[in-house]
Amino acid sequence: MIILQNYIDGKFISPIGGRYLDNHNPATGQVYGKIPDSGPEDVDAAVQAATAAFPAWAAMPPEQRHDILRGISDGILANLDRLAEAESLDSGKTITTARTVDIPRAALNFKFFATALLHFASESHQMPGVISYTLRQPLGVVGGISPWNLPLYLFTWKVAPALAAGNCVIGKPSEVTPYTAYLLGEICNAAGLPPGVFNIVHGLGPRAGEAIVRHPQIKAVSFTGSTRAGAEIARIAAPMFKKLSLELGGKNPNLIFADCDYERMLQTTVGSSFNNQGQICLCGSRIYVERPIYEKFKNDFVAAVNNMKLGDPADPASRLGAVVSKLHFDKVLSYIELAKQEGGTILCGGHQIQLSGPLADGWYIAPTVVEGLPLECRTNQEEIFGPVVTLQPFDTDDEALALANGVPYGLSSTVWTNNLARTQRFATELQAGIVWVNCWLLRDLRTPFGGVKQSGVGREGGWEAMRFFTETKNVTVVG
Repeated sequence: MIILQNYIDGKFISPIGGRYLDNHNPATGQVYGKIPDSGPEDVDAAVQAATAAFPAWAAMPPEQRHDILRGISDGILANLDRLAEAESLDSGKTITTARTVDIPRAALNFKFFATALLHFASESHQMPGVISYTLRQPLGVVGGISPWNLPLYLFTWKVAPALAAGNCVIGKPSEVTPYTAYLLGEICNAAGLPPGVFNIVHGLGPRAGEAIVRHPQIKAVSFTGSTRAGAEIARIAAPMFKKLSLELGGKNPNLIFADCDYERMLQTTVGSSFNNQGQICLCGSRIYVERPIYEKFKNDFVAAVNNMKLGDPADPASRLGAVVSKLHFDKVLSYIELAKQEGGTILCGGHQIQLSGPLADGWYIAPTVVEGLPLECRTNQEEIFGPVVTLQPFDTDDEALALANGVPYGLSSTVWTNNLARTQRFATELQAGIVWVNCWLLRDLRTPFGGVKQSGVGREGGWEAMRFFTETKNVTVVG
């Protein structure tokens, strides 16, 4: 039984109230550990530690801050196998995915922002006898609340820029997948991060998460998660005039035109539909195909999906593992039943997979492809966030745009075409914060990341993140 603790003021400590939550292994369905069920008192202890540490951290020379953050990056890579095993154990994703995607990206996040802080610059503006310049100063104590689908990857995506900008951080990883965040505390200590600069409080959203949002000394909150939770955070934080960055849900369209590079498109679309069991906010869950190639695509796609190996996440040969929790397992299966009720035809999958031996009680769902549903149905309008996609043909560019934009979300879109004029039009008219053309999940960390409509407000990445975690001040001097 693995017992996790909070990481406050550079030390691992038990929750003040002595309460713990069960931590499950999705591959087996069994409890394998306990995590703190923290409350406002734990958050307040973390804020006190962060407040005390802030002056020295903010005043530290940039080169020294850079060296510490690079040390954390190096420490993540040095613990690659240990972190990948923990991520797979916690989330049900394959160990191959954790080892090749999640953990390397977490290390890169710290490396990228360690470098960024050395180049973060401000503007100056001159008039005769007058100079105005901009200061961007750290906010103080900030909060980061991250989701369960890419646990260390997205946790570090918030923590690294906040620290690089000179802030102290209170982080809350998802209570469903807390293990790698706990291990990150050990790595921070080994890298020489001063006590109190970064604190980790484990627990539930309505207790620990809400306490972070409500705490008057926490000046900004960066959140990734559901649109429902984001709306509640905004309701609490807006009257307190906190800075907010909200990266929320997605119902992303994948638009496939007859002039695409077919084989590259097909291989990528299998991944963009089902990587991490479809539990990536950027997965293309609505696939629209130009009619001349629709039947060929449908047959080839279903055949490829049926060939995906679902199995033990610890097996390097497994392409798919378990979904993250029993609650999410039941939710995804309920949407598959809803798709049938709404008139959809299940082309493949659509059911639970029961493995043998110790994995018999794990939460496995066959990758599912549904055909024949209208845009307006709930299956096409609501975020499922699992291994479920829908297929539909289209005839014209206007129809494709209407289908793509006809949902409340606007996180990402993928377009497969070799028509330059179409590319330019769709890049302009798609209602999404990210448009990928002839690719998917290709991320340059210098670029802004975020969505429109119910997919959130604000942007992460590059200078956008550094600016979010700083306060802008104009100074005008007359000589």
